[in-house]
Parts: sequence; C-alpha cells; structure tokens
Amino acid sequence: MTEQTNAEVMGFEAEVSQLLHLVTHALYSNKEIFLRELVSNASDAEDKLRFAAIADDKLYEGDKELAIIINVDKEQKTISIIDNGIGMNRDDVIDNLGTIAKSGTREFLQALTGEQAKDNQLIGQFGVGFYSAFIIADKVIVKTRKAGDKPENGILWTSDGKSSYTLDIINMEKHGTEVILHLNQEAEEFLDEHRIKSIVRKYSDHIPFPIKMLTEQDNDGEKTLEFETINKATALWSLPKSKITDEEYKEFYKHLSHDYDDPMIWAHNKVEGKLDYTSLLYLPQNAPFDLWHREHARGLKLYVKRVFIMDDAEELLPLYLRFVKGVVDSSDLPLNVSRELLQNNKVIAGIKSATTKRVLDMLTKMAENDKESYQKFWDQFGMVIKEGPAEDFANKEKIAELLRFATTQTEAQAQTASLDDYIARMKEGQDKIYYITAENYAAANNSPHLEVFQDKNIEVLLLSDRIDEWLVSNLNEYKGKQLQSVAKGKLDLGDLANAEEAKEQEDLQKDFADITIKVKTILEGKVKDVVMTNRLKNSPSCIVTEDHDMGANIQRILKAAGQEIPNVLPVLELNPKHPLVMELNSRDDAEFAQWCDILLNQAILAEGGHLENPAEYIKTVNALLIGK
Repeated sequence: MTEQTNAEVMGFEAEVSQLLHLVTHALYSNKEIFLRELVSNASDAEDKLRFAAIADDKLYEGDKELAIIINVDKEQKTISIIDNGIGMNRDDVIDNLGTIAKSGTREFLQALTGEQAKDNQLIGQFGVGFYSAFIIADKVIVKTRKAGDKPENGILWTSDGKSSYTLDIINMEKHGTEVILHLNQEAEEFLDEHRIKSIVRKYSDHIPFPIKMLTEQDNDGEKTLEFETINKATALWSLPKSKITDEEYKEFYKHLSHDYDDPMIWAHNKVEGKLDYTSLLYLPQNAPFDLWHREHARGLKLYVKRVFIMDDAEELLPLYLRFVKGVVDSSDLPLNVSRELLQNNKVIAGIKSATTKRVLDMLTKMAENDKESYQKFWDQFGMVIKEGPAEDFANKEKIAELLRFATTQTEAQAQTASLDDYIARMKEGQDKIYYITAENYAAANNSPHLEVFQDKNIEVLLLSDRIDEWLVSNLNEYKGKQLQSVAKGKLDLGDLANAEEAKEQEDLQKDFADITIKVKTILEGKVKDVVMTNRLKNSPSCIVTEDHDMGANIQRILKAAGQEIPNVLPVLELNPKHPLVMELNSRDDAEFAQWCDILLNQAILAEGGHLENPAEYIKTVNALLIGK
C-alpha cells in the first residue's frame, strides 16, 4: 500500500469536538468498551457488503471469506481492527468519522453535567461508537477503500481526537477498513493478547463472522504464528434457547443497541408453519435521547436465512413500539428484498402482527408479575405506548390494559393506576370513567371541575401529558365503560346523582334566570352560553366546552404548534351558592360588567388557560380592590 501526499486538514463538527473532549477527559470506568464498538462496526461493514453483493457479486473482488482480524503490536503499542467489508469512500469517511449523524446528540450533550460519575454513565449508555477509540488511544488512523472502487481511491484518516483530522488519498489493494489505535500510557493493558481474547468472547462471541488473531502455535515443538478464530461466529438467534445463557443474551443486546445497560427483558421465538422466521426482541431499560425525533433510527434488524438485509426495518413493528430492539430472520423473503417491497409484503405484514403481539404479551406479563419493573418501564416509555390506541386498532384493548395514569386517588403525579384499577374502585351506580386533561399535573389536580367529584368521592383520571388529548380522542371506552371528560358537556353523574340535587338545580336555574341572561348579554362574543351549575362547590365559576366542540387544552396545544383552529366559545358555568355570584344582583351596571369579566377570566385561569388581555384583567381587579 502506497501513501500519497494530498493531505488536507478538516475540523470536527462542534458536537464531535465536545463529545471527544468528554470521552478523552472523563474517567471512563469501562475502557474495554472500545473493542466492542469497533468490532461491532466491522461486523456491520461485513453485513453490508454481503447484502450489496447479492445484486453485484463483483464487489467481493474475489474474496468471499469475510472475517475480522485483530492485530496487537507490542513494540509499536498499537491495536488494529481490520475488516474486508464494504469499506468507505471520501464522502463516507467525512460523514461517519467527521460528524455524529445520530439524531438527539444535542440532547445527549445537554444532559451531561460535568459530574464525572454521571457523565461516565451517560457516555456509556450513548455508546459513542467509533469515537470510543479515543478512550484508550491518543492517535487513531483509519485506512479504508470502498468495495468496487479502484485501488488508488483509498482514504487515509488520521486524528488525535482533539479539534481536527487529516484526510489523504492512498493506494489500497484490498477493500475494507483498518482502524489502527496508538494506545496511550493508561491503556497498555490492552496489549495483552489474552485480555483482547477475553473481551471479544465477553462482548462479541455471537458475531456471525470469524474474529481472528495471530497467535503462537506449537506444532510438534516448532512454534509458528497462525490465525486463530476467537469467537463462536454463530448467529446467536439461530441457536436453541437452551444453548444460550442470560449473559450471552445481554451481550448480544448491547451489540445490537450500543446500549451500556442490560435489557429489561427479552423474548426469543422460532415460528414454523404459515410463516417461517425467528425473532429475538428486547425491551431497553432507558429511553434513548432521540426517541421523539422524527429522523430517529428505529426498527429491527432484518435477516433472510441469516444474511443481513437491513438495519432499522420499520415495517416489522408499529411506530408506538419504536423503542424495541432486536432481530427478525425470515426464511420466506427473497434475498433481494427492498424497503419498497417490505411495505406491501404479506409475509412482512404477518411478521409485524406476530411481533407486535409478542411485545404486548411481554409487557402484559411484566405488568401482572413484576409491577415494580413495569412501573420503571412505564416511566420511561409510557408516553410512547399512549400512541398505540390511535395507531393499532386491532390491539386497542390490549394496549389500554397497559396504560397507567395519575388520578385523584393516587399519590402525587406518578402514573400508577391502570384502567382496571379504576374500574375496581368505581362507586356503585357509576357507569363512566371520568377524566380531565390539562397543561400540567397541578392544573389538572386543582381544577374547579373536580369539586363535585371530590365531594362525592368519585375518582377522576388526571391527564397532563401532551399525548393524552390524542389518546382520549381514540380511546372512547374501555370494557364497556365510556370515557367522559369532566370539562366537556353538561354534568351527567347518572345514578350517582340524587333526585333532591336535580330538583335543587332546577330551582336555582329559575331563581337566577334573570342574572344568567344579563351575564350572557354582557359577555356576548366571549361565551356561547351562561348557566348555573351544581358541579362547583368552592369556586365561583368554571368554563366547559360542549361535547362536540374542541376542548380548551387541545386548543392550546394546537395553537402552540402553529395550527389554525376555529374560534370555539366556551360555556360559562356559575356557582349560585358562591358569595361572588350571590352578590351580582347588588352591583350597579358598571360593577356588574366588571364582575362578569372577572368571573370569566378567573374561570379561564383556573383551567390553565391564557388571557387575551391580562393587563386589563389586573386593572379591573385592582379597581375593585380599592373600591374605584
């Protein structure tokens, strides 16, 4: 291989520089992770070449024995990881080694605090891929050529992991990639071949390509250097479950996900019959930083007869299960399957249906048998699961069983109550599941709409996640019980209301008929109607929307997102037993109008709304306080 002299110096992106600084300066507690990451990258490169060669066999360039080689040079104090995979051209090198393409990087960096213990843990969870090389190296060299390119199109990449890197053009006879690590003084322990072997067997034993090292062999007294395969080189998911230890399952998960933590649970199944495939599915312990990014990489790894086809096959699971990691290996798909073919393929549709049920079964069993673990899962992924009823109608009931909520009878804002818990606590004669949506937990928990329910000790779900409006619009009932907002429509307590209350309400409407008409006239254009209510016990007023109108909270969410929405006027409900309302008749016309505005604005503020003219409201309140 001949090196040229066309070197150019290029700066890292700001995010890469920041990450490299953290990696090289933090006291990383698990330095050996670098080998797992680099061997995993080499395995991906081998996979990608094998897939690309399905369409063009010439990409092998006469070398079909795919393998990963690790060389240790004690004199030069270097470790080299070499693969004969797909390789990279100049653009690939800049994209993969000069930038962090993974979305969510900013959130990851913002989460780092400068506290070494926490930073170390976060760096480990994030993975950092190729950049983990700088944990143990003060200089990294990459030599690479893309399969199918000419030998003179090789690329040499060099960096000390600080602010820049150099690119040069080299002549490279073989395609693939060689990563050369010049170890720093603290990392010389990794020059021990036995140490390298133990790390490979610990983290990468399952990789389906041979990982080889030159080792000294004794052949009848004559010592020679020969390549030794140091991993099993067998696709883990293809082995019987009885042959796989829990530790091997966990390490395979880390290889797949680049996660530092163990998975929460997993399911390994071989299906034979109408469909013939194997699935190995994992639930992570922690949500990734980029879970809510549209460009977030999601989906399972897809293999066909153990041949890698693609990463992030989104078609194998619905979007609300995008946090699931794993592998699906099918015997029913062609090797040249594309993303376009996946979208309308009956085999894929069947696998998707089965894997979805498999994940939901895993979660159901956890919720039933290990409530503490399920609560940890819900705290991390609950908001994503709430997307399910809208997306997956076939499994709506099963998803609904998994939902958890804060309620007026649970402690603080932790979402711990299931719908089954709620139904079990329903009062005799109650036929609805009551809920309230609000901008935050405090607004929901202190809403005046809850007063009559608290008075009658009726439990109400407190929904304050942004996704909750979408959830209840797609989950209208559960096990025959209708979900009813306490802030929409007329108050209907069914059998929980008594005849005396109904008669009292009717009388109050008649007694306050004149005031109701007068308030409605003054607030014309601001409210749709004004009524006397029995839903309030301590507050003077509240606003509600009619059943068919858009709720106040979803209006706020859509406005904040820049959506144009129709002007929906609320109904103002007044508490005829409250002193402020009882005093209305004794006010002159000017004060009456001021009190009407105050009652409306108080109601808007109490349910978490925003006033169109807060300065005018303050001016009116101040004037009344000083009697002017």
